[in-house]
Amino acid sequence: MTPAWASGAVVYQVYPRAFADANGDGVGDLAGALARLDHLAGGPDALGVDAIWLSPFYPHGGVDGGYDVTDFTDVAPEFGSLADLDALVAACHERGVRVLLDLVTGHTSDRHPWFVEARSGRESPNRDWYLWADARPDGYPPSNWVSEFGGSAWTADPSGQSYLHSFYPEQPDLNWRNPAVRAAMAEVMQFWLDRGVDGFRVDAIEFLIKDERLRDNPPAGPRREPWSPEPGGLRRRWTRNQPGLGGALRELRRAMDGFPDRILLGELYAPAPRVAAALTGPGGPRLHAGLDHQLAKSPWDAAAFRRALVAAERHLAPPLLPAWALSNHDLSRHATRWGVDRARAAALVLLTLRGMVCLYQGEEVGLLDGPPSGRDPLDRAGRDGSRAPLDWAQAEGQRRDPASLLSWYRTLLTLRRQSPALRHGSLTVLGGLPTGVLGYEREAASERLTVLVNMGARSARIGLVRTAPDAIVAATDLDAVLARRGALQLGPNAGVIIRHA
Repeated sequence: MTPAWASGAVVYQVYPRAFADANGDGVGDLAGALARLDHLAGGPDALGVDAIWLSPFYPHGGVDGGYDVTDFTDVAPEFGSLADLDALVAACHERGVRVLLDLVTGHTSDRHPWFVEARSGRESPNRDWYLWADARPDGYPPSNWVSEFGGSAWTADPSGQSYLHSFYPEQPDLNWRNPAVRAAMAEVMQFWLDRGVDGFRVDAIEFLIKDERLRDNPPAGPRREPWSPEPGGLRRRWTRNQPGLGGALRELRRAMDGFPDRILLGELYAPAPRVAAALTGPGGPRLHAGLDHQLAKSPWDAAAFRRALVAAERHLAPPLLPAWALSNHDLSRHATRWGVDRARAAALVLLTLRGMVCLYQGEEVGLLDGPPSGRDPLDRAGRDGSRAPLDWAQAEGQRRDPASLLSWYRTLLTLRRQSPALRHGSLTVLGGLPTGVLGYEREAASERLTVLVNMGARSARIGLVRTAPDAIVAATDLDAVLARRGALQLGPNAGVIIRHA
């Protein structure tokens, strides 16, 4: 059962390295996050979020922005200490804000003690904690599986075999078919749950289980590079969404037994049917919610958004809970992808959807991608731009401007908290609208709202039963929303929320 607080919750992603720097060393830290907590909740001009999600702050090997973990139960010195983490959790709870930690379950750093022991020899008791295979007689890797960041997913090791890594070579994949690995990760979860955290965002869950044969897919031929993709994109067939994934997710959920008010939020880049499969299935409950990135992967196009919402409502109908985001630390920011002129309309869509909503730090002030830092190997996947530091001077300037994007976010978040329809109500996608217009209704027992956003390049006229000025609850720009003679005229990138009597 999903905790009641999660329904309609707004979760704010804090990427600690780039959020706020308390000690002036140029690296964001946990003390900085604590110092800026009033921006999120508790302050007079706070956004008013329900939870924060902390990206990794663990000790790490320095090759993937903290996702190459060397110790799952500590804090890296550049971010502070366990005491700093405890202080941040306590301050959040005082403000009624939940805290989710990033749980990196699928791999470790190659410097993690588990892997150091595993590669010490084939007889190591930790050997089967990772995935090993012999090279082919012709010298090619064991199979033509491909890393998500390019090149072979196999790296030869001095121990005489190759190990599998779905991401960087410095991130060897854990063997989730091994009960000892599952037990060790359950102990990690227990450690943090005992410290009071409210759950986890589970990283890259689609990769937890690999094809158990490791090499029985069609081998690379002698005239192809060993990591050449198979035709039709089948290169991921062996490494994502494998049979047994449901059992692994149930193991994670069982580790939450005894903590009924905590949640598991899974990272997914899958269509709605696969998101639904990650939440429920035979054998017991799995995740509480799965982050759906279909909107984040879509162009700024009403038809594409409509398809994503229809699919979510079909496959993730209540009591299942969708979770939405438009940006994160791995994706170009949506103000960069779609343009700053669409930021207000994008916020209107995101913050009126059913389910959980995740905001990425800085999107509330329209932060754009920054330039690559050039800190190789930290930016080998080209994601550094989306991890640019939050500009607090920009935030403070917008805080004083009632017409700013930040003020618009605060307006929408206040409305979401106060509206039964937006917080807990149903969502029905509307048809018959002009080309380029996205529309849906949100309804609870005591309230019915219509959300309309013109995602097209031309003004659109929409006929409605009632469009009196007092029926407009919120609008991106009142000058672009004209109500006259039973119809609305929406300018390009204009949106409106209408309350029905």
